[in-house]
Amino acid sequence: MNAPLRRVAIAVLVLFALLFVNLNYVQVVKGDDYRNSDLNERVRISSYERPRGLIMVEDQSIAESVETDGRYKYQRKYPQGELYAHVTGYQSMIYGTSEIESAENEDLSGQSDKLFVRRITDMITGKKSKGANVILTLDKEVQQATANALEGQKGAAISLDPRTGEILSLVSLPTYDPNPFAAHTDKPQKDAWANLNGDKENQPLLNRALRQTYPPGSTFKVIMSTALVEDGLTADSEVDAPNRYTAPQTTKYIENFHGETCGNGVQVTLEFALQESCNTVFAKLGVEKLGAEKIKEKAKEFGFGQKMSIPTDVAASQTGDLPDPPSVAQSSIGQRDVRMTPLQGAMIAAAVANNGKLMTPYLVKKVEAADYTTLSTTRQKTLSTPMTDSTAGEVQKMMRAVVQDGTGKRAQIDGVDVGGKTGTAEDGDERQDHAWFIGYAIVDGQPVAAVAVVLENAGKSSASSAQIAGTIMKSIIEQRANR
Repeated sequence: MNAPLRRVAIAVLVLFALLFVNLNYVQVVKGDDYRNSDLNERVRISSYERPRGLIMVEDQSIAESVETDGRYKYQRKYPQGELYAHVTGYQSMIYGTSEIESAENEDLSGQSDKLFVRRITDMITGKKSKGANVILTLDKEVQQATANALEGQKGAAISLDPRTGEILSLVSLPTYDPNPFAAHTDKPQKDAWANLNGDKENQPLLNRALRQTYPPGSTFKVIMSTALVEDGLTADSEVDAPNRYTAPQTTKYIENFHGETCGNGVQVTLEFALQESCNTVFAKLGVEKLGAEKIKEKAKEFGFGQKMSIPTDVAASQTGDLPDPPSVAQSSIGQRDVRMTPLQGAMIAAAVANNGKLMTPYLVKKVEAADYTTLSTTRQKTLSTPMTDSTAGEVQKMMRAVVQDGTGKRAQIDGVDVGGKTGTAEDGDERQDHAWFIGYAIVDGQPVAAVAVVLENAGKSSASSAQIAGTIMKSIIEQRANR
């Protein structure tokens, strides 16, 4: 073979080799990406061939699929869209899925391994396959009561059963209607996306209950109180209560709310200090008795620093760095770099109410096949034990005083043992403060509710957040009494 023919043959072989490599790259390496791409119309059509599973709250569907006459045979509907938007999320051809629609997508879409045998059986029998149903822990009456109590505010409220970790209500405001995202044409989806993302001030798509972290303000004093009791103090221990406290290494002082005097301005009990939310007491004890490591470790035991999935993702609450006495003093009253989600606030209250045992929060009770056969059930499990029974008793006594005689009086419920803690958290110099309340309700010796409420940039409205929390806890008690 002469040289020119040899070169042509080599070139052809190289081209065939490149073609072979490219073919394998497309089919093997990029195969899944192309198959699952939103731009793949066949994937779009096939994903709407079977009805997606229901998302249920008790006997009520809050996300369902309805049959259509179009090329996409089923369309997602959210019957009470705005009430449950931050729970269900949305299913969109353009923007994918969010919240439970995302976290439980394999079950809802019918692609889960749990449904493998049923898919094979349906294929053999010619029966149309269906996605699995996801049953949530929410209580529909409590969810509605939470939304009603929070109406007109910007913020979030979330409630738990302290004994199990079940989430009973979850509301984030402002909310939105997820139905436009389920449209089978692009315009309604794009219009909704542009409008909601364009609202930078209100951020309706943000799940404030799970993914927004706020400075907790004085609610952090519950963690401080727990650490102090475990370090040897009791609710009745006398502690220093100066009008101002200046930590070492700084000339800037910390004072009480509006510069008020705590008790007699000399000494008060630890219970009184929590009841009246005395900043100087906790700042001084944080610096001079506990120190940075004990504070950070106790917060970690309550769940700070941990990313959770319930099964939707939850932002990690943080204490931040505490490198020196001034930072410890500020952090001890829930300021500086301390950040907390509303869920974390409810977890703190739940652990106190449950005698020191913190249960792992969860939102999905079970997953069922379309024929109501149970495929999986969430097991209750202990996340941590941040305090002993005796410590919990002391902290309960202190939190009870907050509601009976202190800053949380508007959370009171007749005949119910209610404990709580208010918090007013600074949010920079130009914005108004956040208003917090975390609390619990115990009925006949059993903890039945733990709740956290945050009103975003509401000013000095911790009493309002306490009242909202009281309304939510009352609803939980009423629902539990009727069952």
